[in-house]
Amino acid sequence: MKILGFELTKLQPSAQGAIPVLVLLVLIMMLVPLPALLLDVLFTFNIALSIIVLFTAINIKTFKDFVAFPTVLLLTTLLRLSLNVASTRIVLMEGHKGTDAAGKVIEAFGVFLIGGNFAVGIVIFIVITIINFVVITKGSGRVAEVSARFALDSMPGKQMAIDADLNAGLIQQEEAKSRRADVAQEADFFGSMDGASKFVRGDAMAGIMILVINLIGGILIGVLQHNMDFGKALATFAALTIGDGLVAQIPALIISTAAGILVTRVATEDDFSGQVSKQFEANSSALGVVAGVLGILGVLPGMPHVIFLGFAALFGGLAYLAHQKINRQTKAAELAASQPAAVNQELEWKDVPIVEPLSLELAYRLIPLVDKGDESDLIKRIRAIRRKFVSQVGFLIPSVHIRDNLQLNAETYRILLYGAEVGRGQCLPDRLLAIQQSGDETMPGLAVKDPTFGMPAVWIDRKLRDEAIAKGYTVVEPAVVITTHLDHLIHQHAAELLGRQETQDLIDHFKMSYPKLVEDVIPKVVSLAQLQRLLQLLLDESIPIKDMRTILEVASEHAAKLNDPLEVLSHIRYALRRTIVQDSLGEGSSFQVLGIQPEFERLIEQSIGQGAIAPDGLIEPSLARMFGEEVISGVQELESQNLPPVIVSGTRTRMTLSRIARRVCPQAIVLALSELPPTSNLEFYKVLCAQTGKNP
Repeated sequence: MKILGFELTKLQPSAQGAIPVLVLLVLIMMLVPLPALLLDVLFTFNIALSIIVLFTAINIKTFKDFVAFPTVLLLTTLLRLSLNVASTRIVLMEGHKGTDAAGKVIEAFGVFLIGGNFAVGIVIFIVITIINFVVITKGSGRVAEVSARFALDSMPGKQMAIDADLNAGLIQQEEAKSRRADVAQEADFFGSMDGASKFVRGDAMAGIMILVINLIGGILIGVLQHNMDFGKALATFAALTIGDGLVAQIPALIISTAAGILVTRVATEDDFSGQVSKQFEANSSALGVVAGVLGILGVLPGMPHVIFLGFAALFGGLAYLAHQKINRQTKAAELAASQPAAVNQELEWKDVPIVEPLSLELAYRLIPLVDKGDESDLIKRIRAIRRKFVSQVGFLIPSVHIRDNLQLNAETYRILLYGAEVGRGQCLPDRLLAIQQSGDETMPGLAVKDPTFGMPAVWIDRKLRDEAIAKGYTVVEPAVVITTHLDHLIHQHAAELLGRQETQDLIDHFKMSYPKLVEDVIPKVVSLAQLQRLLQLLLDESIPIKDMRTILEVASEHAAKLNDPLEVLSHIRYALRRTIVQDSLGEGSSFQVLGIQPEFERLIEQSIGQGAIAPDGLIEPSLARMFGEEVISGVQELESQNLPPVIVSGTRTRMTLSRIARRVCPQAIVLALSELPPTSNLEFYKVLCAQTGKNP
């Protein structure tokens, strides 16, 4: 910030050390007698400080540029009171020596500025105090009180608007955080200004009391202790008292004016002077009217013709110049609009599009689902699934950026991952989706497939909700259809959403709880890239990564194998086996699962060789095809019995078989026998590839 041509940022280092010293000196001044020369210096500094504060308030563009003002107001008030105490001491102790006993500054204000008329001086002091206390301070305090109340009342709405912009992809996380801080800072500032105005009110009352004490006490001391006659004592101490009062109240009036300017102005891109000049220039007719009125008054008999006519000419000239400037700006704008835009413009980096990690595009008929902003049901549900994902999986996915796409069919939405489509569906915003769970009951409407799981469904009228529920249908809102599909795809592509930036953010968050572990492991033992790959392998198999402590400890123990993260994956899975089994099979000790013929596993193990997983192409296609067909039929049988689609294999073949199974049946889960609790009661519902043992 620049004030009077000086760059204040250059003064910050010295100011940081000087301000505490000044506060301490202010407190000392109340206790230690000061010589008259030092008092002159401090009074001059007080006046200069008030002028600096005033020009700062005028030159800033918004209150955020001077949030320290309430504290500055307190410190300047305390400085004035300390000077009043010091000056009162020297006036009463040395005032009998003459009007210059308390210094040249007090003498100048007490004798020269009021022309030696003490009654006029007292009246001027009282008038300045009333203006400061009743008009400026009370008015600015009321404005600050109302502004603080409005800021607090509007805070929830502003926070919701920020969240809506963030969820819609209009702003980034850092900008949202900055906006929330600005909203809170606004309420804090005006609340502090409301309280700070009480300091000025007390200062004005103290000034009046100090005036009376100095005048009466000085006269009594001069007459009784120094044998001065009453007239001389009155003249001497009246001059000193009035000078002391004026030299304190004038800076107080300047500071109060700065406070009034700060709380009453509206924040724009211009400072106070720029606001006033622009707005007067834009209303040149007002200047013309003022010139006409003053001109009429100037020709009336008995009026001071020269003054009125002079100001009429001045305002008339300003109105003419402002009108000419507006005409030039209008012509320039019309000329610029009439000229065709330049075809060959230089491109900049801002023209390069940034691909969002996760996007939701809506056709024009689906836009009403988000037109209420943060209050829209769709946005609330998207926020809910992100919160649920964090609690279930263990990392924060990027924000879902919602935008319209008029090229889509009227009732179509699509979900994009890094700019590429990963799913789309049909959604009728004025209907309900009835999903058929079982039975052959039919409902009138548009027959479709559930976009998430491909189950038979019907878009029905809203008035048929109860009938559909009675027939065994699951009835959901349009927003639920979209968010369920989005949630399913987020879990399915969780590994792709965990980028290098998200991994670093996850480590930074985890470091607050386990700083020593992170410091010793990342990146000294496990690099960020290796950790990201390990986490992606876990997410590929739908394993939560919430237990970062265990993951880091196991990875560091097997650091020598980190060149191939697949070698470490089995060790991490074993350490997380309780979480994996509980998420896959649920609670309990008895499980029904699919087994694999040992002879078939031996054939797969031969293809694996020395690696952790069999390379693509080494497994005989007929074996892979047979296993895939068995997995599909076995998983369907388990799901028909409401059993989890879990396949148990050996530790060595688990990773290879899991990859084949998930390709043909994404919901299939392959666990190693070593990952199951030793006390569990395991029952094989079916053994896959059983014919392999019969025909080796």
